[in-house]
Amino acid sequence: MTETSPHEPATEADLAAVAAQLGRTPRGTRAVAYRCPCGNPAVVETTPRLADGTPFPTLFYLTCPRATSACSRLESGGLMKEMTARLADDEDLAARYRAAHEDYLARRKAIGDVPEIDGVSAGGMPGRVKCLHVHLGHALGAGPGVNPFGDETAELVGEWWADGPCVAPE
Repeated sequence: MTETSPHEPATEADLAAVAAQLGRTPRGTRAVAYRCPCGNPAVVETTPRLADGTPFPTLFYLTCPRATSACSRLESGGLMKEMTARLADDEDLAARYRAAHEDYLARRKAIGDVPEIDGVSAGGMPGRVKCLHVHLGHALGAGPGVNPFGDETAELVGEWWADGPCVAPE
């Protein structure tokens, strides 16, 4: 891990938990960006270029299946459309969302410059809201106050960990 990430390096146990969460071997994992209160990783920080050379724009990857399911429920209820509509009506919100986009780009570029995805963040930023999973991952990985829609999503999904760990890797 480089000096550019304040997150803790992923251990073998973390990688095993993420593999169990995803049902596959994780790709490009470089750190745990947010650890669920149950102890498992919930968001990992990924490399901007995978080992096979593929650009990978998703810096903060939500891995917890319970948090992912909660985001999917919100998406199927039409929340992204409502959030996108608010961008057109609220200049302050649009400015904070653009700042979230810039934050995402700066954090990724500090890890590695990948010209193919230069200027492309994730989740529809900065013009629309496309993926609540990305926004929740960004909010949890970067902390509160960075991504307004990520913060809203975190509040709406609630305590997804309340029933205990989502996985119990060996």
